[in-house]
Amino acid sequence: MTSLDSFKCRKTLKVGTKSYIYYSLPTAEKNGLKDISKLPYSMKVLLENLLRNEDGRTVTKDDIVAVSKWLRKKSLEHEIAFRPARVLMQDFTGVPAVVDLAAMRNAMQKLGGDAEKINPLVPVDLVIDHSVIVNYFGDNKAFGKNVAEEYKQNQERYEFLKWGQKAFSNFSVVPPGTGICHQVNLEYLAQTVWTKKEKMTVGRTKGTFEVAYPDSLVGTDSHTTMVNGLAVLGWGVGGIEAEACMLGQPLSMLLPDVVGFKLTGALKEGVTATDLVLTVTQMLRKLGVVGKFVEFFGPGLDHLSVADKSTIANMAPEYGATCGFFPVDAATIDYLKTSGRKAPRVALVEAYAKAQGLFRTAKSPDPVFTQTLTLDLGDVVPSMAGPKRPEGRIALPAVAEGFATALAGEYKKSDATQRFPVEGKDFDIGHGDVVIAAITSCTNTSNPSVLIGAGLLARNAAAKGLKAKPWVKTSLAPGSQVVAEYLANSGLQKDLDKVGFNLVGFGCTTCIGNSGPLPEEISKSINDNGVVAAAVLSGNRNFEGRVSPDVQANYLASPPLVVAYALAGTVTKDLAVEPIGIGKDKKPVYLKDIWPTTKEVNDFVKKFVKASIFKKRYADVFKGDTNWRKIKTVESETYRWNMSSTYVQNPPYFEGMKKEPEPIKDIVEARVLALFGDKITTDHISPAGTIKLTSPAG
Repeated sequence: MTSLDSFKCRKTLKVGTKSYIYYSLPTAEKNGLKDISKLPYSMKVLLENLLRNEDGRTVTKDDIVAVSKWLRKKSLEHEIAFRPARVLMQDFTGVPAVVDLAAMRNAMQKLGGDAEKINPLVPVDLVIDHSVIVNYFGDNKAFGKNVAEEYKQNQERYEFLKWGQKAFSNFSVVPPGTGICHQVNLEYLAQTVWTKKEKMTVGRTKGTFEVAYPDSLVGTDSHTTMVNGLAVLGWGVGGIEAEACMLGQPLSMLLPDVVGFKLTGALKEGVTATDLVLTVTQMLRKLGVVGKFVEFFGPGLDHLSVADKSTIANMAPEYGATCGFFPVDAATIDYLKTSGRKAPRVALVEAYAKAQGLFRTAKSPDPVFTQTLTLDLGDVVPSMAGPKRPEGRIALPAVAEGFATALAGEYKKSDATQRFPVEGKDFDIGHGDVVIAAITSCTNTSNPSVLIGAGLLARNAAAKGLKAKPWVKTSLAPGSQVVAEYLANSGLQKDLDKVGFNLVGFGCTTCIGNSGPLPEEISKSINDNGVVAAAVLSGNRNFEGRVSPDVQANYLASPPLVVAYALAGTVTKDLAVEPIGIGKDKKPVYLKDIWPTTKEVNDFVKKFVKASIFKKRYADVFKGDTNWRKIKTVESETYRWNMSSTYVQNPPYFEGMKKEPEPIKDIVEARVLALFGDKITTDHISPAGTIKLTSPAG
């Protein structure tokens, strides 16, 4: 589709030996869109999308002018049609969309049409990451056993998705065992500037030209927002909206309010990106940013890596915003190089961002925002969030006290010190004992600094003779194979193994409730005695019932703190002053004794996180492991449905469908099926993990 180009801003950008067509924002400003250079960077991305897709019908000149009017009012209720460059899916929410595509092919065939015409119109990537469960842990055989169990349980789904991988064009499947969709997106799929070939007339020349434009997407998972750390505008949507985008329909949305979050200063020694994101989440929840964009700006951005920014962007659903956006800057270019993106693409990103006024530097003027708030990074302290709200941040020294208050109040337990026997074991358990310690989830496993930090803490702890307490179910589920590679190359995986954090799989695992069952005898003691047990995980959600049906108190923490709490075995200790344990020399070991310095962490990151690892691990990303390659599928234009299946079936939407649609009829006597309170989430209604019979969902 060629834009009407009302503001005469279609230009050519030469990068190296290649030329690209692009829609120039500075030119549009000169040609009537007054002061748009002052817009927030995220709004500039929306504006470029409208300029490029102006067709007089779905996008009009008035829609484009409305963005300019937004500047004067800093808020404007005007509906626009946004066309994301691509769609991202994970397997739980992606399977229904692929089923719909397969059903459309059947319907097309029945109507006498060409079934192979049914394909996504925009690129779709589906990453299988939600299916691995931590059934096995604590030794080096755990990974292989969990993978075998995953394939056994998901054979039918995987056969269907592999058929789709071959049958549809514009559709790719990243096989199981690769990583979490958001981390694979950040490390490989996202390009920051997207390109595609289009037929158009430029000047007097009619032909096919390559068009460059900002990478953007919607995803069928709320944490799609993570890629905003790489200056890629994207957020999570429902399956129906994602399918509409996939089939070329624009996403209807109101021009958003944009909250500017100013960061100043730098993080102090011993403070992590996780501590920062928990602080940001608490502040934005308090402000109220539902339905708004949040954009980060200020001199503090110069002290954050793309991995740190992505950690903050990931938790946009937890602070309630549509997205948490970071503009292109020097760190973006560095990350694209380090993660093995091709040199011509990196050159294009830099040239395009600078040409469009989308490249932030320390001297860039602050954009105009709807409202702003400020945080000095130097004020952030080591923190956790819990026992059941992502925004429930507590400074580390107050965690034990906070648990004691919740235990007496919310959980109504009068004797906090009571211990209970565990059948057949030489230990007992009590309230606040950590029974799950999981390094899991894209929020943190995408960030080398916190994973290297966890490995160095494990090294220091192992040297002193410490290891996880016997009642703790430990797990390490990296967000990509890249992580496993640099942990192995640095020798830190061996140290993590020594304290109990063996590799269990690549995927979301504990963060979505796939923590797997606790050892039977521990589960029995918890349930028989009403123990309020704890989980400490490096995830983004800690709602009650999400992590495990046996665990009521869930804490979000950085990977190093996850390891520390596994060693301590309880959240009832103040780790700021109390010893974590007793070393092999019979002396107490404190957290400060084993916490690595920022310089140590940075030195390891510089030495071991290299472009060669990314290139190696993503070289054959769509081929999968031997398990995936062994899956047999029939290559056919339509899917051969298994009529006895209880999972994948041809839906009835197109039964009796005619070539000419019948007139639309009114929906009569529709009624509300259920009305939920503000704090009810999908985790309460339909958890991804085990559903306990006595839970609300059960």
